[in-house]
This record gives sequence, C-alpha cells and structure tokens, in this order.
Amino acid sequence: MKQLYIKQKVLSLGGKFTVKDQGEKDVYYVEGSFMQIPKTFSIMNTERDEVALITKKVFSFLPKFFVEVNGQEMLTIKKEFSFFKARYTIDAVDIEVNGNWWDMDFQVLQHGIVVGKVNKEWFTWGDSYKVQILNEEMEAVIIALVVAIDCVKADQAAASSASTI
Repeated sequence: MKQLYIKQKVLSLGGKFTVKDQGEKDVYYVEGSFMQIPKTFSIMNTERDEVALITKKVFSFLPKFFVEVNGQEMLTIKKEFSFFKARYTIDAVDIEVNGNWWDMDFQVLQHGIVVGKVNKEWFTWGDSYKVQILNEEMEAVIIALVVAIDCVKADQAAASSASTI
C-alpha cells in the first residue's frame, strides 16, 4: 500500500500544488489554468510528463468536468439539476466511488475491488487529503479523481459565493 498526500496551497491563484509521498517528496505536480477557457488542471509526474488532464466543459447548462488519464477519457463529473442541495454524479467505466465524496471520505473501487481510499485531513491550513493507493496501476486515476472532485467543490463554492453578492 502506498500513501500520498495532497495539500492545496491556500490563496494559490494559478491552482498550483503538489502530491507528496510519506517522505514528503514530490510525486506529482498539479497546475490549473488561471483565467483561461476552458478551465483545466494538468497532473504531471516528476519528469513533468502529463499523466492526467481535467477539463471543465464550456457552454454547458450545468457544470461538467471531464477527466483524462494517459490521453484516455476515464470519467465525467456532472452536476444534476436540483432545487435545493447541489448534487453531482460520477460516470466512469468500471470505477465506483463509495462513501461521502463531497466531504472527501470515500473509497475507489474497480470491478468491485477497493483500489484506493481518500480521507480529508482535519486541522490543516488549506485542504489536505490522505490518499491510500491499494492498486498502483490505478494511482493516476485516483489522483485525478481527487483533484477533479476538489475542482468541482471549488467551482461550486465560487458559484455560491458569487450568487450571494
């Protein structure tokens, strides 16, 4: 089992942060586009090769995010129409997310077998997540999923704060 940690830097305008291992060594670099359409997040390995790309669909009635891993579309996160509480669904081939993914406390399953676990770390400055990788072949998918969900949450928070102005 491999443990990784994602800690976003608070007030990072460009959306740049790293994914670290247990020894606090950088394993992945995440860079978000700032003031660019469509909004994207690129996940790169230590050689700075892109392993995953998250793209927010432009001109969509409800927000939709596409996640590609190694150039292949793996999953889609989309907002469902709802009058009260925001509801999102995750569509992925052979991948399930069980638990409370909105609060970043969930398991990732492939063909019914747990391949990863995600837990939010409390009492930290900024959003921090502990990611346990149980199947290393799924590592990039799990990291992309965590970053995509965090991106959806940030987008939702921005939209709700803009509507209260």
